[in-house]
Amino acid sequence: MQPTQHEHERRPHPHKHPLILPKRIIIVRHGESRGNLDTSAYTTTPDHHIPLTEEGIAQARLAGARLRHLISSTSLSSHWRVYFYVSPYDRTRSTLREIGRSFSKSRVIGVREECRIREQDFGNFQVEERMKAIKETRERFGRFFYRFPEGESAADIYDRVSSFLESLWRDIDMNRLHHDPSHDLNLIIVSHGLTARVFLMKWFKWTVEQFERLNNFGNCEFRVLQLGCGGEYSLAIHHTEEEMQEWGLDPEMIADQKWRAHAKRGDWNENCPWYLDAFFDHLADTDDDEGSDNKTPSDVSRICT
Repeated sequence: MQPTQHEHERRPHPHKHPLILPKRIIIVRHGESRGNLDTSAYTTTPDHHIPLTEEGIAQARLAGARLRHLISSTSLSSHWRVYFYVSPYDRTRSTLREIGRSFSKSRVIGVREECRIREQDFGNFQVEERMKAIKETRERFGRFFYRFPEGESAADIYDRVSSFLESLWRDIDMNRLHHDPSHDLNLIIVSHGLTARVFLMKWFKWTVEQFERLNNFGNCEFRVLQLGCGGEYSLAIHHTEEEMQEWGLDPEMIADQKWRAHAKRGDWNENCPWYLDAFFDHLADTDDDEGSDNKTPSDVSRICT
């Protein structure tokens, strides 16, 4: 009996390639859109069809030039490559098109439209006065958990971004990006402001409270997650402490980014407060009774009685 396709995929490959991580993962917000300039655009145009403005097109071309300079000037090898993921909205696809003008075909491994990194769903056509009242309610309720009527919350986006990251890691693990080990691979994700913040929240395991303090990306701004010498990704390799402060990262979050720049992949940051300390008032360093870890539940019950 022949193995099924799924059974075959689960079996370890005898010549499985070593895991090669991208040098950088760069998340970019789209350029200025007509909706950014005038919110009344959403009353007559579906959100996914909102176009870039002329300024947005210029911003995207400049972002492309900046991205190429960043990658080419800091890569260890001249044989670097880029792979793009893009939201299906018109404004993100147009942003990608303009960014792409800075890269030759030989540098671009591929591009994939990815619905899971689309904009937050605010409902269908948006009535201006109603949306103003809704957004005021969101401020009182909290940005992360507030769900727009007929739309999504940031928590909903967190779920689909989590699914996207699983696919992203699978692509890397299976070498589906056709990555030559001698090349520096750069993943560029063209998305939206809130989705980008949720992406960073998920990646760095930030709490809801930390997310609420984050500031939105400017149009065509980007954040660079760069691979550190130990195999962890960090914002602190490319970005300054002042930049991270402006984005809403507090001193503890910045300290964690600096630690990640040199940490070994999979290490646990014992000084990271939101991994443990944020959830408990106080934990003793050790158990009071020696050998208490070896007691069975029945032993404990006998002691208690």
